[in-house]
Amino acid sequence: MNMNLQSSSSPQQDRLRQPLVLAVDDNEDNLQLLAQLLMLIECSHITATDGHTAVLMAQNYQPNLILLDMMLPDLDGIEVVCRLKQDPETMDIPIVAVTAMARVEDQQRFLLAGCKEYIKKPYIIEELEATIRRCLA
Repeated sequence: MNMNLQSSSSPQQDRLRQPLVLAVDDNEDNLQLLAQLLMLIECSHITATDGHTAVLMAQNYQPNLILLDMMLPDLDGIEVVCRLKQDPETMDIPIVAVTAMARVEDQQRFLLAGCKEYIKKPYIIEELEATIRRCLA
């Protein structure tokens, strides 16, 4: 017996069920790359190019995950993480530090501040995808 099941949901409803990821980077090329990857792995996304906007967007949209560049023009990533972790509305959102700072001390600092994971730039797409999927699981 062959059963053909079709979804009765609309594309908009499907999009609403997708995890929402806030990608934060002051470099447009990096944001474009993240946006393309997130679309490929069926995540909805919103973006911010500075720390203040990132904090506001996290508070307003309650994303399932934040990919956070740690070197931003206004607030640095550590300050963004601290503000989000002090707010009961955003304290449980997992944050992945995304940065070119690759020293072990930097990684430890980001994790101690409250980041769940750490990804180095330039991205290795498979590692970035695996990290996103792990944090959303």
